[in-house]
Amino acid sequence: MEFDPVLLSRIQFALNISFHILFPTITIGLAYFLLFFRIRFTQTGDPHWEFIYAFWVKIFALTFALGVVTGIVMSFQFGTNWPGFMEKAGNIAGPLLGYEVLTAFFLEASFLGIMLFGKSRVSNRLHLISTAVVALGTTLSAFWILSLNSWMQTPAGIVIENGEMIATSWMEVIFNPSFPYRFAHMMVACLITATFLVAGVSAWRVIRKVDGPATKKVLNVAIITAAILTPTQVFLGDLHGLNTFEHQPAKVAAMEGVWNTQKGAPLTLFGIIDEEARETRYAIKIPKVASIILTHDPEGEVPGLNDFIGEHPPVAPVFWSFRIMVGLGFIMLLVSWLALWQLWRKKELGPLMLRGLFAMTFSGWVAVLAGWYVTEIGRQPWIVSGVITVAEVVADHPAGLVLTSLIAYAVVYAFLLVSYIGAVFYLSSKPAKSLTALHDYDLPSEPVQQSGSPLGGAA
Repeated sequence: MEFDPVLLSRIQFALNISFHILFPTITIGLAYFLLFFRIRFTQTGDPHWEFIYAFWVKIFALTFALGVVTGIVMSFQFGTNWPGFMEKAGNIAGPLLGYEVLTAFFLEASFLGIMLFGKSRVSNRLHLISTAVVALGTTLSAFWILSLNSWMQTPAGIVIENGEMIATSWMEVIFNPSFPYRFAHMMVACLITATFLVAGVSAWRVIRKVDGPATKKVLNVAIITAAILTPTQVFLGDLHGLNTFEHQPAKVAAMEGVWNTQKGAPLTLFGIIDEEARETRYAIKIPKVASIILTHDPEGEVPGLNDFIGEHPPVAPVFWSFRIMVGLGFIMLLVSWLALWQLWRKKELGPLMLRGLFAMTFSGWVAVLAGWYVTEIGRQPWIVSGVITVAEVVADHPAGLVLTSLIAYAVVYAFLLVSYIGAVFYLSSKPAKSLTALHDYDLPSEPVQQSGSPLGGAA
């Protein structure tokens, strides 16, 4: 059996970036939860907020460490698998990645030590400021990475001289046409991912009866946050989709499974993509809805994939990834609103709702990966849309060598992923009274609830 080294290199990079992106999505969102906990403790002096911070900062530290390590591995891919990309686009990609290190990583690294180990060594105000700076650093990191990725989707502000890209306007490069929409959409996705992690772990602690009043506080915060963020994400997703429709119509055609350009295009809910026959079999459609969503006109024209033969992405992965992302988004919306309604009516969550939240613990990961696949696979066959194809910049490695390293990466990442999830739930399963945060936190036992149940201790 012969393997295509270009396809294997794409899969290997997809594996690396898929594993890496899991951890920044949590650290970006969780950093703002930690900042909120510090602010509430500073405002109220309530020790429950201190317990919440002490517990979640450990998970933040673990996640941050894995994000840094996997990010380094991913950066090697540019040299090992895609040297042509840096040869042609290095004048753009190099500075943007450098800005990320200088302004974001150094900022995070400088204040992370104070945030993790400085509570008993610095004032509460400085500790609060350090937490805020780390949160800002995670956002700056996302800013520069998404600026580069958005530029690869919608390149602007460049000229090509002797086969190399030269920036003519860094403002146009950084704030390219898709960047504002992609940045807003991704930041909210990170917050939602962290929100459901916090809600799921807190629900798990309640189910196992190792929770306390602090756990209930953070669970309520997570539910309210999810109920606000999920409809916000639906709105931002619509704006992002309209921008993609304007600048990358082939990607949108793949997302919607539209083969022929038509007015009054129907929305295909489900179907089986047949790329050889260039049709969607057994499609379940809603008349005119695709045109309404994409053009806000029931008779609006939607370009089809047959207008982009040879220049459109693989259809099935984009088609199904989009449906997974949207489907999970609406499930998140439903779960968060049902949980909020139950809190409002009954002041507490029932066993079924707690189990539902626990089941959604890592749902943000699935939604983010599905959305990322829509974005990245949807750009194919281009690495920089309309300018450079993937095949032009791939390294000339034997397929067997790429396959061997791909398998090695997969084995290591599977082990790390299982270990990470296991560590999170190990920490979450410890009885509240025995919970301690990092050694820097010398916290008293959390008050036991008067009911005599085993609730109490540090959350």
